Amino acid sequence: MRRVAITGFGAVTPIGLDAPSTWEAALAGKSGIGFIEAFDPSAYPVTIAAEVKGFDPSALIPPKEARRMDRNVLLAVAAAQEAWDEAAIEGVEKDRIGILVGSAIGGITTIVEQQQTLAERGGDRVSPFFIPSTLVDTASGQIAIQLGITGPNYAPVSACATGSTAVGEGAAMIQRGQADVVLAGGTEAPIIELILAGFCAMRGLVAEDVDPTLAMRPFDATRAGFVMGEGACILVLEDMDAAKARGTRIYAEVLGYGASNDAHHLAQPEPEATGVAAMISSAIAAAGIAPEQVGYVNAHGTSTPLGDLAETRALKQVFGKHAYDLAVSSTKSVTAHCFGAAGAVEAMMCARALYHQILPPTINYRNPDPELDLDYVPNEAREVELEVALSNAMGLGGHNGCVLLGRVDD
Repeated sequence: MRRVAITGFGAVTPIGLDAPSTWEAALAGKSGIGFIEAFDPSAYPVTIAAEVKGFDPSALIPPKEARRMDRNVLLAVAAAQEAWDEAAIEGVEKDRIGILVGSAIGGITTIVEQQQTLAERGGDRVSPFFIPSTLVDTASGQIAIQLGITGPNYAPVSACATGSTAVGEGAAMIQRGQADVVLAGGTEAPIIELILAGFCAMRGLVAEDVDPTLAMRPFDATRAGFVMGEGACILVLEDMDAAKARGTRIYAEVLGYGASNDAHHLAQPEPEATGVAAMISSAIAAAGIAPEQVGYVNAHGTSTPLGDLAETRALKQVFGKHAYDLAVSSTKSVTAHCFGAAGAVEAMMCARALYHQILPPTINYRNPDPELDLDYVPNEAREVELEVALSNAMGLGGHNGCVLLGRVDD
């Protein structure tokens, strides 16, 4: 089976408009959460989110074309271009390059705008670009057009595990010989009034009226819910032998991929976390390593009372006593929850942690919870000697996905 290297990143997130600045902000514990500026949220109990600020796609896409694309697509195209430029792929036929970029929600901004147009101006004023701009696979299709890539192309969807699913399935595509290079990741642009209203109705969001940067408190005893985020992240995966032959930088290797479903509830994790534990165990088995070789977990860590508890229980089930030797952090404490993009952002964090030998922290960890008693890398980045890292993702509908990454010698 072919080995899979990670050779490039692109990211547009609430803490950075590219991959390097996103990584540096995560290490510094710089939160991207603030009061919502995209619309007036004053009618709702929650008025905060993690918005991407200062994003301008005009350098890549002419304004006329950009107006025909949903925001989630624009974010994805920008991230893909950055990843493609960094990886600098050479000598690979375009039909041997795949694209797997998904989204949990898709083009919701455009859907709401066109519904308003229909209500106010009539059906004959609905845009002819409405349907093709709102499909979940539009981002992957537009990336193919932008880069001229003609290989396998689809949009995996597994709610908040979408980014992890894309990376794991992208690696499998290379392993089975279907492609030599894959651009894999996720994108999301959910910060609109309808989505805020929906999550407020579910009572899943945390409200913070004084300092929004304190709102996300993964694993802390005072955790009270998550914050919506937006963004996109794309990883370039390629055949390890080819990457080494051309002497490119290799951030990490994809060692394994695991997926499962809780089959329990559409919105709540299964309390004993057997599905999450099974997902992690399958990734470790696929990698052919011992659980004790894993040194770091970038947790799903959404700062919800039930979710953080379930994930901690899963880690204890899989790793036993070694769970207390693991470093576990949640970078959602700074990015908030970017839904379909989250798993890709966090896989990037793991790959960079392996490459740079430093772990991003969990910020706002002040009050230990007796039931959550692992090492959550509180508040400050940590230099380490790290060989294997795990990125976890858990989504609405019980979807679970994780990727296991390993360090590659220079």
